[in-house]
Amino acid sequence: MQLIFEKSRKGRRAIRLDALDVPEATLPKELQRKEASALPEVGELDVVRHFTHLSKRNFSIDANFYPLGSCTMKYNPKMAEAVASNPGFMNLHPHLSSAEAYWPTCQGAFMLMHDLAGLLAEIAGMKEVTLQPIAGAHGELTGTLLIAAYHRDKGNTHKDTIIIPDSAHGTNPASAALAGYKVVEVPSDKDGTIHIEKFREVLNDKVAGIMLTCPNTHGLFEKDIRAIADAAHEVDALLYYDGANLNAIMGRSRPGDMGFDVMHFNLHKTFATPHGMGGPGSGPVGVGERLQPFLPGPQVVKEGDSYGLRMPEKSIGPMAAFFGNFMMAVRAYAYIRLLGSEGLCSVSNHAVLHANYIDTRLKEAFGNPFISRCMHECVLSAAPQSKNGVRAVDIAKTLLDYGMHAPTVYFPMTVKESMMIEPTETESKETMDRFCEVMLELAEQAKKDPEPLQHAPRTMPVGRLDEVRAAKELNCSF
Repeated sequence: MQLIFEKSRKGRRAIRLDALDVPEATLPKELQRKEASALPEVGELDVVRHFTHLSKRNFSIDANFYPLGSCTMKYNPKMAEAVASNPGFMNLHPHLSSAEAYWPTCQGAFMLMHDLAGLLAEIAGMKEVTLQPIAGAHGELTGTLLIAAYHRDKGNTHKDTIIIPDSAHGTNPASAALAGYKVVEVPSDKDGTIHIEKFREVLNDKVAGIMLTCPNTHGLFEKDIRAIADAAHEVDALLYYDGANLNAIMGRSRPGDMGFDVMHFNLHKTFATPHGMGGPGSGPVGVGERLQPFLPGPQVVKEGDSYGLRMPEKSIGPMAAFFGNFMMAVRAYAYIRLLGSEGLCSVSNHAVLHANYIDTRLKEAFGNPFISRCMHECVLSAAPQSKNGVRAVDIAKTLLDYGMHAPTVYFPMTVKESMMIEPTETESKETMDRFCEVMLELAEQAKKDPEPLQHAPRTMPVGRLDEVRAAKELNCSF
């Protein structure tokens, strides 16, 4: 496909600008270009066709199967998009919330935020929720800062450590470090869950908190979670729940009931708001009773028949401008209200069923390090194929040629040649069957003729990159 610069022909125009209707201004000479900018000269039809062709080259959840493990790339219902396009939400300026005199004009938005926070708190078994954090990792940072504020308030200056298992999400250690903590890693047991004895060995009075993902990134539920929570609370350590995998248990069990004190949600994962390409994310944080006074502010509160704002008593302060990504909250609210409690439970039921279906079909052809049934995602391994020179990345790249996005590869790092597959609840059996058939076909091809897999993809605009060189010499010109 020609680049748009190659389509340029001198004198062609897509639009003509109106005559200047404001006084002409001249830039200072030192800021002026020495040469005219080399902009393409193309007709409107060429421009439209160029960008339409480009859009068809992109992978998207609306066009392709997206089995990205840990990412929960589910379909975004168009109903929620319609609700978010309501002019009453779209045209509401955030600065209207800055002065109490304007609060009457914000009542609809305030009510939505108040009710969404209440729904999320109920779903997770938490006391209160802040909607401010604008990404999952931002929610992690908020949660660890809340843990730090709690211990600072109690005078626990000796608590300088956070325990994180090796099956945690990769951002957990970074969030803990940004909050000023040392990180101690705990290995997984052979069954893929946290090694409870190793955990007890490192748990002491210096531990401020434990960050867990449950189910973890092996796709397994932490069977010892109550024992972990009880042991943590005995030394006044707080338990943090990484909500990235909430889709597996939503409507069936609640982190707060397991003993977690603080958690973040991923609206862009569990609650079907847009996901990918850097956002717009949303990572609300829920807390138990002991952390309520420290929540970011302001919080929306209901006072009689109206809504207003208040700053929690010992707030850590704002974590984002205004109320985070408000339009993501609108979409998530619509999604939750659409499904109701039975629908949310059905989501997690089908998410787990689908992952186990894929796991059952593929585990003989690919390595499976764990014997337990998985939850919402399964972790397979290309270790058997690697004996023939085919790595997980080769399988991932080849899937692109079949019109399917690659699963997550090389994460979790605890599994050699790992492939983490999460179909989510929204995919049909036919789609999952086709994915499984292609994966089985690739497993056979790895035995008979590995060379094509090693050079895939062949049908994409860009072929196999030199990954080391690409990281060092970023080129975004295409």
